Amino acid sequence: MTRKDAITLYTADTPNGLKIGIFLQETGIPYAQVALDLGRGDQHQPDYLAINPNGKIPAIVDEDAGLAIFESGAILDYLADKYGRFSASTLAGRTQVRQWLYFQVGGIGPMLGQLWWFLHGAGGTNAEAIARYRKESHRLFGVVERRLRASRFLAMDDYTIADMAAFPWLRTHEELDLDIADYPAVRRWLADIAARPAVQRAIAANRLPGASRHDAAATVARA
Repeated sequence: MTRKDAITLYTADTPNGLKIGIFLQETGIPYAQVALDLGRGDQHQPDYLAINPNGKIPAIVDEDAGLAIFESGAILDYLADKYGRFSASTLAGRTQVRQWLYFQVGGIGPMLGQLWWFLHGAGGTNAEAIARYRKESHRLFGVVERRLRASRFLAMDDYTIADMAAFPWLRTHEELDLDIADYPAVRRWLADIAARPAVQRAIAANRLPGASRHDAAATVARA
């Protein structure tokens, strides 16, 4: 029998943290949330390193399965398999979902993350790096644009974990000073996902400090 709050999510207010919150809110799975203070270095404490040896967020602990899982793409893949939601029923379909999920993990996240760092975190101006990562970010937006002209969502016409992975990053275009006027399909997709009530709840929950519990009712009250 599954216990209430069997999933514990360790997270922070970042795009990678938001991915997992979106899945949990979309499915309505009760979970406990532990917000780590990255500036304080909570992610490097021994008790957390026992859960995620890489010292990053997010991570989950599934008490029912006795598993600690880190890396956002692996977590989404695990949750989709466990709960049978937001992936596909066939091998071909699951492969399609996974390739777009890994496209985000290996491309969108690292490149937009580097652009954010050189714009906001490096403490100086490195015009060459900013130009490089802005160009690559636009290339990735172009890949997504072409895909979304052929498909309502990234992997297929249905909403999947691939969309949950990419949305938190691509929605940061204003913060990254990226003009997305030339990507109308991306703009439509961003608006469609942002309008989902579960996504709005996940964004609100992701901003909450400290350790707290979130089931569907509790989070709606706080949103």
